[in-house]
Amino acid sequence: MGRVLHSLPDGEPVCGITSLDNLLYVLRADKKAGQIEVYDMDSYRLQGSLTIPGRGDAIIACAHHSCLYISDITNKSIRRVGLPHSDDVTQWPVNDKPFSLSVTYTHSVLVTCDEVHKIKEFSTDGKLLRETKLPHRVVSPWHTVQLSSGQFIVCHGDSPQKSRVCHIGSDGYIVKSYGGPKAPASHQINVPVHLAVDEDGFIFVVDLITFRVLLLSPDLAYVRDVVSRDQLKWHPLRLSVDVQRRRLYVAVNDWKDDKYTAGRVVIVSV
Repeated sequence: MGRVLHSLPDGEPVCGITSLDNLLYVLRADKKAGQIEVYDMDSYRLQGSLTIPGRGDAIIACAHHSCLYISDITNKSIRRVGLPHSDDVTQWPVNDKPFSLSVTYTHSVLVTCDEVHKIKEFSTDGKLLRETKLPHRVVSPWHTVQLSSGQFIVCHGDSPQKSRVCHIGSDGYIVKSYGGPKAPASHQINVPVHLAVDEDGFIFVVDLITFRVLLLSPDLAYVRDVVSRDQLKWHPLRLSVDVQRRRLYVAVNDWKDDKYTAGRVVIVSV
């Protein structure tokens, strides 16, 4: 089990978290504008904040293009924010709800789309490069990470019976999956909403309803729980892996009256 090192201050619910150049970017929920807090990854001190026009629902950094990508589910669009000063902001339509984002090994941005049941890949200037149709068995896709092979790891599901982490080929067919009712009780997942893959191919999975982060091997075998309900306290939603420091940054939110009311980031040594 990982060890909690620190928690960033409580505030508005956290929609996303990503890192670049020793800085941690925390996207807070806001109905009018995207509010991004910027922290030093060594001292955990707040360095400043960025305000982006329009709301944000997920965020990912790209070192190659020195930018942030932010999804907007309400407006079905992606914003590209140039760094370090966020003075270069462009936007393009996705024509679907872009629930989550990742950056591919070729430096494009990968968007997981629920309504049309597809993975859409865009260039950094918003050109649609390709679409991959997901199988019907992939119910409620939440997040996708592309492997160096060009294949994908996708987490999906809205119940214990339908929740899976799937290895999907570049042709859109399922190669292998983890989860479902046949898994041992301690290994079952319930609404896995976010993923991260380390340099060795191990997969960190945020499991929303069971309040934990678990680790799967490259061939989708259960390894261990990394962070537990007792450590996180609130519902986990997003995570970012820092391979060099061997840390996880987990965004968690408090749920009251059918909505997220507050959020924080929990930093875990792994």
